[in-house]
Order: sequence, then structure tokens, then C-alpha cells
Amino acid sequence: MSWSKVLVATLLLIPSSWTRVSRLNSAIDEAEESYSQANYELSIEKHLALIENFQYSSPELDFNLGLSYHHAEKPDEATGSYDKATLSPIKMISSFAYNQGGVLLGNKEEYEAALNKFQSALIMDPTNETARYNYEMLARWLQRDQEKKDQENQDKPDPSEFAKRKKAEADRLVEQFRFRDALNVMTEALQQDETVAAYQEFINSLTEVTEIDEK
Repeated sequence: MSWSKVLVATLLLIPSSWTRVSRLNSAIDEAEESYSQANYELSIEKHLALIENFQYSSPELDFNLGLSYHHAEKPDEATGSYDKATLSPIKMISSFAYNQGGVLLGNKEEYEAALNKFQSALIMDPTNETARYNYEMLARWLQRDQEKKDQENQDKPDPSEFAKRKKAEADRLVEQFRFRDALNVMTEALQQDETVAAYQEFINSLTEVTEIDEK
């Protein structure tokens, strides 16, 4: 093979490699720009294109995709991306991914699971002040809520035999979908026996149901 043919072959290979790198960098820039402009649907599209068109993957991409899903109000998809990002060898990214996963769980009122996520975030990076704040605030709220429930349980009287009979009567009415009649039974019973207050949550539920039916 002549040197001229070798040179031509080399020149044909290099531009192809340069073109792919250039297109990849451009795609990364587009994904970052769409997120910075709060165009989250487009950001999702651009980040997915990096995965599908370039087989590009990184913890940073997983985390940014999670944020895009999160802001686009797609929590299930966001959770999946955050979970991938928690596997990052870069502790800061892993920590922030755990924190964001905790936020999503908190929004779903899965508070114990959210607390565990915030704790994992702090284990990965003790300097993550956002995760520390979330952990401490949620832990305090859960403690106060439990103390309130414990106090309410202590304040509840033990139901008398009369109260138990009236509760059983109301239960039978509920089974027949006679919610208003069940509420009347419990309300009248409470006027006669204060220990019926042990079933206050049941009475509250009946009140809510009857109000909905009457609207």
C-alpha cells in the first residue's frame, strides 16, 4: 500500500470520530440548556436522547434526568433515575440523589421511608446541609406527631358496655350504607354516655361521609 493511500485512510477515519464527539457535546449542551430554561419536558427528551442515540450514561445524567422528571411532575420516573444516581461513586451525587428521593417519598406521605433516604444522604455525604435540614425537620415532626397520638390515646376513655353496643349497632348500619342513621346512633349515644368518645374517629368519619352524600 502506498503512503498516499494510508494517509487518505487516516484522514477519513479521524473526521468520523470528531463528528461523533462534536454531536455528543452538542447534545449534552442542549440537554443542559433545556433544563436551565425550565423546559422540563424538552429536558427529559434531550437527556433520553443522550442515552438512546449515543449510549451515553453517567451518574450526573441520571441525576439531571431525575430532576427533570421531578419538576415535570412525573415522580415515578424521577424515583427510578434518582435510584440509579445513588449508585454513583461520587459521594456528593449519591447523597443528593438520596435526598431528592426522600423529598418524593415525603410528598407521598411515606415519612419513615423518606427519613431513611435523608439518613442515607447524610451517610454518603455528612456535609449535605440540605439533607441534614430535611432529616432533622422530619424527625422532629414525626416525634411530635407520635407524642400527640400517644397523648390522645391516653385521653381516650375506655368504652362502656353501652358504648360498645351502640358501636356495634352503628357498624351494622354502615354495612347497609345507612351512614346518616349510624351517625345519629353514635351522636345520641355520646349524649348519654361520655365513654362513647372512645369512638370519636369513627364518628368523625361518619360525619365526613354524610356531608359528602348531602352535597
